[in-house]
Amino acid sequence: MDIKECLEKRYLEKIKIDEKLVFKEIKEAESDLDKAKNDLEDNDFKWSIIKAYYSMFHAGKAVLFALGYKERKHVAVQIVLEDLSKQGKLESIYTQYLSSGEECREGADYRYTYSEEIANEMIENAEKFLKRIKELLKRLIK
Repeated sequence: MDIKECLEKRYLEKIKIDEKLVFKEIKEAESDLDKAKNDLEDNDFKWSIIKAYYSMFHAGKAVLFALGYKERKHVAVQIVLEDLSKQGKLESIYTQYLSSGEECREGADYRYTYSEEIANEMIENAEKFLKRIKELLKRLIK
C-alpha cells in the first residue's frame, strides 16, 4: 500500500498543515515516553511497552500533520514514514522501530506477552525514534 491508496481507502485524509497539531503530538510522544519509563521502574512491563509504542505513534502522527495528513488507521503512519524513507528523508531503521513496536504493543495488549527485556528495548527504540523525528520535523516545518 502507498499514500495514494491510503487516501483512496480513507486511511489518510488531507488536511491543512497545522504546526499546533505537530507540537501537540510531540508533547504527547514525550509524555508517553516518560510514562513508559515510570512504568518500567514500577515493573509494569505491559504498560511500559504499550506507552513506548504510543510515544512512537504520536511522534509519527506529528510528521503526518507536518505534511498535511491526518491518519484514520495506525497503518497510515507506517506508510507515510516508509514513503519518507524511500525518498531518503528518514532511515529505514525508524520505520522498523515503529513496526516492531506495534507488534510488541499488540503482544502485550492482546496476548499478554511482555517482559522487562522487551520493555527496555521498546523504551530505547522510542527514545531514538522521538529524537530522530524531532530532527526530521525541523526540516519539514520551515
